[in-house]
Amino acid sequence: MRVGSIFIPVTDLDRAVAWYQEHLQVNIIDRWEEGIGFYFPEGPTQFALIQVEGEPSTEFPMTKERKNVYFNFLTSDIEALQVKLRSHGVKTTELHDFGGMLCFDAYDLDGNVLSFVNEPTDSPYHSERIRKKQSEVIL
Repeated sequence: MRVGSIFIPVTDLDRAVAWYQEHLQVNIIDRWEEGIGFYFPEGPTQFALIQVEGEPSTEFPMTKERKNVYFNFLTSDIEALQVKLRSHGVKTTELHDFGGMLCFDAYDLDGNVLSFVNEPTDSPYHSERIRKKQSEVIL
């Protein structure tokens, strides 16, 4: 089992499609009345934009003062991605070091928080380390 898709709520599907294609270089899989599915040039996880009414959010409250995102995007060159997004007028936070992992947030047209992280090789969450753990699991 693995994560198949991530769903992002948006208020203007057509504008959001253009924004995500331009800034995340995603490709369309299929479109239906309320949404559109995408794939990335690399990796198996898909995502979809879903037309919603009201204020969308990609975060949940942890406390009264803190929120957390439901998902993040993994990138191999986080500094270059941040520079690229900023040069195209996308609002981003500064880079933060989170226990050796660099991360920053960017905001789509609806103000949805999109979290981007890198994957240091010494992280317990690095994909190679996870694959090793998975191969050691006896079912």
